[in-house]
Amino acid sequence: MTSLRRSAFASLAGLCLAAPASAETVLTMSSWAPRSHPLTRVVLEGFADEIEKASGGRLKFHMLPQHPVAPPATFDAVRDGVVDVAIAVSDWTAARHILPSIAEFPGGGHTAEINSVAFSRVHFRFLNQASEYAGVHLIGVFTHGPGQVFTTKRAIASVSDFRGMRIRTGGGTSEAIVRALGASPIVTTAPQEAYELLSSGAADGTFFPQDSFVSFKLDKVVKYATLFPGGLFNYSFGLFMNEGKWNALSDEDQQLITKFGGEYFARRTGWAWDNADRLGNEAMNSAGVKVAFASSALIGEMQVNSQQVINAWCAEVKEKRGLDGKALLEEFAHELKRVGEGQ
Repeated sequence: MTSLRRSAFASLAGLCLAAPASAETVLTMSSWAPRSHPLTRVVLEGFADEIEKASGGRLKFHMLPQHPVAPPATFDAVRDGVVDVAIAVSDWTAARHILPSIAEFPGGGHTAEINSVAFSRVHFRFLNQASEYAGVHLIGVFTHGPGQVFTTKRAIASVSDFRGMRIRTGGGTSEAIVRALGASPIVTTAPQEAYELLSSGAADGTFFPQDSFVSFKLDKVVKYATLFPGGLFNYSFGLFMNEGKWNALSDEDQQLITKFGGEYFARRTGWAWDNADRLGNEAMNSAGVKVAFASSALIGEMQVNSQQVINAWCAEVKEKRGLDGKALLEEFAHELKRVGEGQ
């Protein structure tokens, strides 16, 4: 079977000693994102490539030619053994996976790497005990780059500019923030549909990280961009393995996969997304998009309006998980600061 060789992380693979030759284990994996998207090409295939090389070919991954289920069913597909390894968006199963929203509120990390590493630390230290991912083995968590707002008809200078707008969103926390800002959400979990919604006039704007200008060709339809420090929203992701397949692995193979998971995976994934955001920003400027940085007044308005979303999360965390949401958010803010300072 041909090894995946498009890893952005290959320079680090040589640090790991190859294991002695033994029976080959092949794990299937798939992605709901396009093959060219960094989430597939760099993150998922890069992870697989590292593991293959570090194991000396003992562990191999086979990328399915097509994702076997609709994107929102990805978590269940891994749990049920339809695919062995995949990445899922936490908001697609928001009723079951409440805690990962901690990394999705406005004003998070200024980069995907900062946000992802802080999220990983807080998750494995405080959130993993809630066993929200029962039925699968969690390898790592991360977020995309700071989520921004892109529009076709007018710039966003104040919260009042959102009123009457139809904003495409993937649902979950970002949908709640769209509503809190006074706009009407158009929810689609297939990000590829954003172009058609914007070009047809069905949507007036979209919530996305900056990589979308390359990933989903938004440079053809977006006229205005308003950038918020730390983002207006975020999405949290998990890299999962079928629990049965995980349990069938040797201790040696489990330790190898774990080595490339956790904070290591979060940091490298964040780095990859930050690079994709940089390319997206360049495409946005090349396309002549009118870019504005949110003023302090707009940021203040946004924070006031979005506080209701944060309060609702804290209440849900207390009721359904018995945890102190405010204290968890303080821990996350502390880690954001530490990671931002290079700790």
